[in-house]
Amino acid sequence: MHPRGAPVLRISMADEPSQENGVIQSTQGLYSSTSPPVSDDEPFSTYFEEKVPIPEDVTQMFSFRKLWAFTGPGFLMSIAYLDPGNIESDLQSGAKAGFKLLWVLLGATIIGLLLQRLAARLGVVTGMHLAEVCNRQYPTVPRIILWLMVELAIIGSDMQEVIGCAIAFNLLSMGRIPLWGGVLITIIDTFVFLFLDKYGLRKLEAFFGFLITIMAVSFGYEYVMVRPDQGELLKGMFLPYCENCGSAQMEQAVGIVGAVIMPHNIYLHSALVKSRQIDRGNKKEVKEANKYYFIESTIALFISFLINVFVVAVFAEAFYDKTNIEVNAKCNESGSPHTDLFPLDNSTLQVDIYKGGVVLGCFFGPAALYIWAIGILAAGQSSTMTGTYSGQFVMEGFLNLRWSRFARVLLTRSIAIFPTLLVAIFQDVQHLTGMNDFLNVLQSMQLPFALIPILTFTSLTSIMDDFANGLMWKIGGGVVILVVCAINMYFVVVYVTSLNSVALYVLVALLCIAYLSFVCYLTWQCLIALGVSCLDVSCLGSRVSNNRHAVFIEEQPAYDT
Repeated sequence: MHPRGAPVLRISMADEPSQENGVIQSTQGLYSSTSPPVSDDEPFSTYFEEKVPIPEDVTQMFSFRKLWAFTGPGFLMSIAYLDPGNIESDLQSGAKAGFKLLWVLLGATIIGLLLQRLAARLGVVTGMHLAEVCNRQYPTVPRIILWLMVELAIIGSDMQEVIGCAIAFNLLSMGRIPLWGGVLITIIDTFVFLFLDKYGLRKLEAFFGFLITIMAVSFGYEYVMVRPDQGELLKGMFLPYCENCGSAQMEQAVGIVGAVIMPHNIYLHSALVKSRQIDRGNKKEVKEANKYYFIESTIALFISFLINVFVVAVFAEAFYDKTNIEVNAKCNESGSPHTDLFPLDNSTLQVDIYKGGVVLGCFFGPAALYIWAIGILAAGQSSTMTGTYSGQFVMEGFLNLRWSRFARVLLTRSIAIFPTLLVAIFQDVQHLTGMNDFLNVLQSMQLPFALIPILTFTSLTSIMDDFANGLMWKIGGGVVILVVCAINMYFVVVYVTSLNSVALYVLVALLCIAYLSFVCYLTWQCLIALGVSCLDVSCLGSRVSNNRHAVFIEEQPAYDT
């Protein structure tokens, strides 16, 4: 580790240490070696005040007792796949494309699992989460820019989650609780719930499991009540084709990928895995932890995928190709007070999480509306809590904060709550779809700032030792990240061009120059870590300077031998 303010140590990218002009050159480009914490006195400890012990069981290849001990972080991570932004993307997918885009949801979830695997491995092997590693490996200016970009992603996600909770309160109260009132309630109950881990980390994880169960039961109830066509569902899930799809369906497919793969979730998962007692000096224990965390994450994301499928299928079966006038007539017939939400025209029904609850109530009775609202409340509340944890991990890691617990919670909540409260005061509940689109774009733009660093650091043997990415993971990870970022950039371009404002185009063009420059910087560093040694200008500089003022370090093993 290099001390704060020290120059970044640079070493070459040769496959083996070599002697040239008397200078020893090691193997990992622009990064210093990172030793994992080995004792409880290590200042960079987990955020949680306790660590869950792992039972000893040397007689079995697989142990359910050990899997249970490792179960928790993956389910907290999977909450991000079930937040109100994802639920809204699901229902819009069903309403606009029927079952035809389920395969996109499946593919995005699998890609998300692979990326979460990298995040978990980084936390397990190094004993530090991604923000802490970035803090130690990047120079000061890139580190600060990276922190600001990740904070923007967290704020955007948190605003969606808090607004989702506020909409749920509005639906449950039949409009008596305004949006701003729902936001204030969410602030208070989030503070209360966040201190549950004072009673034990496992109790906190059990509470998140309870909220996931509420979502599964709520959206599962809607699924059973609507009884979607199972044949069409399976066809849409496993046949990667979208018959008679146009630009609206294409944009929705891109939106699904953007909603599922969340940048702050990579930082969150790499920190959550630190909550288990693992001897990082023992390679066998580290390998075992990686295995069980991957199994647990797979189970958690499978459950979140099923819940997402419930929502898509309900709206695909009941509301695909429905027109506003049809829904208006049905709401009139049922006596709903929300008939004015649907104009008397033949345009295709446009839904969000608020209108989604209303149309469910019109077609399937008031119980469907209230159960929908309960599911949205569970999704919003749980994701708001994990979003707050993400903010604390990121702020701790990048800024090296050592504040009191209450001060950290207060600061990270305030950063997201104040803009959310302003939006809630000046916007009514029927006009939040445009805000949701903007927040999705904001988070899409931040994806490179999580995906590129996680691939970079998990590919470095100076950081990961024997657990560094192999050639297939380097190539596959690079391709996946390139595709995901390209898809999300397309989503951003579509959104910006729909604004039809020349002044905004000029502003966006200027911002894009700075944005792309920083992405190129991160990509350059990542390519060096992946083994493209010709990009390592430090190696060239060392030859030209003939060893003058050059500083090199030898790679340190991550484990005691």
